Amino acid sequence: MTATVIDGKAFAAKVRAQVATHVERLRHDHGVTPGLAVVLVGEDPASQVYVRSKGKMTVEVGMTSFEHKLAAHVTEAELLALIAQLNNDPAVHGILVQLPLPGHLDSDLVINAIDPAKDVDGFHISNVGLLATGQKAMVPCTPLGCLMMLRDHHGSLSGMEAVIIGRSNIVGKPMAQLLLGDSCTVTIAHSRTRNLAEVVRRADIVVAAVGRAQMVPGGWIKPGATVIDVGINRVDAPQGGTRLVGDVDYDSCAQVAGAITPVPGGVGPMTIACLLANTITACCRAHGLPEPEALTA
Repeated sequence: MTATVIDGKAFAAKVRAQVATHVERLRHDHGVTPGLAVVLVGEDPASQVYVRSKGKMTVEVGMTSFEHKLAAHVTEAELLALIAQLNNDPAVHGILVQLPLPGHLDSDLVINAIDPAKDVDGFHISNVGLLATGQKAMVPCTPLGCLMMLRDHHGSLSGMEAVIIGRSNIVGKPMAQLLLGDSCTVTIAHSRTRNLAEVVRRADIVVAAVGRAQMVPGGWIKPGATVIDVGINRVDAPQGGTRLVGDVDYDSCAQVAGAITPVPGGVGPMTIACLLANTITACCRAHGLPEPEALTA
């Protein structure tokens, strides 16, 4: 058996096209242009790349992009004042503060200062609680992208057994809530899980989000299972230099799984696409307009 490759890059392009269509419809029918504000603190190279990419794609789909770059030594009070300004700006429908923040800033305090209705990262404690109780919430982008791909591949997920490896607030926990919402039987596994291989082997869906390069071998995968690899790890390449790999050993897992996401080109592209989708959702909610079902959880 050779697994079907779930092409996240192509799927993300489709999502962005849907977003662009809805942006044009909002502008034409209602005179509203969705706006996304991204706040970058400091000079972290990876964060700078992410922010540039987000800004570029925001403009490409027809939204308004607001970029705020602050010095690494900015005070907490100054950052909170900017967030308050963005909260009160009707042209801004989504606010994202790029993480990680410099060590002198309290990330939880900063994230929870964002208006929950504009929290397009889905990290605000109010959105976490709403998602956990099955209510309408802003959903974290990476888990939302994983859910979209799973629904597209399987149709209904009802009754499937899902194992999530990793219990982070960013991926593992919200992923579990989303899969529960689609009537999966969900297990969250982690570094302390006993007999981890046996736990993973019973899953119809495996979501690997633990941050350890190629941790999951093909021998852990149930034949025909769907493997969603959230990990992005840089390792030494055999020919010299480095290469990106996921949390699963792709070559061995692809021989057993029914479907698998590659790294790169799997989950990664979906994260920014879902950020744009969340901005559309936030805009529609702010103006009391119908939300595009295809772009929500």
